[in-house]
Amino acid sequence: MDTVAFDKVVLVGPMGAGKTTIGRLLSRELGYAFVDSDKEIEARCGANIPWIFDVEGEAGFRARERQTIEELSRQSGLVLATGGGAVLDSVNRENLKFRSKIVYLKTSVEQQFERTRRDRNRPLLQKENPKQVLIELFEIRDPIYQSLADIVILTDKKSPKTVVKQIVDHLRRACGDEIGVVGE
Repeated sequence: MDTVAFDKVVLVGPMGAGKTTIGRLLSRELGYAFVDSDKEIEARCGANIPWIFDVEGEAGFRARERQTIEELSRQSGLVLATGGGAVLDSVNRENLKFRSKIVYLKTSVEQQFERTRRDRNRPLLQKENPKQVLIELFEIRDPIYQSLADIVILTDKKSPKTVVKQIVDHLRRACGDEIGVVGE
């Protein structure tokens, strides 16, 4: 395996962009561990995200998220999938930006809606008009994702394997072919 010019890749983007699915595949490709920050928060809390939102509100969840990302962003050999709103916190942005390569998995609101419309584990979408919520979240968060990203990959109508290949290709170019990829 080649020398690794970075030791962490962070996937950011809206809900439904494919961060978890792509993150698992990318971690295997790079030979890194995979962590989904939302799943890590649930494991640490012993409760699911909707319960945390119900009991502690969004502010309580975001405080847990900040602590989790602070700890995870210090680890090496990691692909980290963040929750869609993790980038709203300036401390998270700073920790992620200066400790990793950031990949923005960008997808349209239509694709997000299609991928999330039946998912009851997304508290922000448990509203009368979830598509409007997605539109509003995109308007706020897209500029933040764009500003953080080292790489932007459009995921609409692409297979996860295709997206992973594009990410690895971009990482190779950005790192001068100095990334280690399992199987080489």
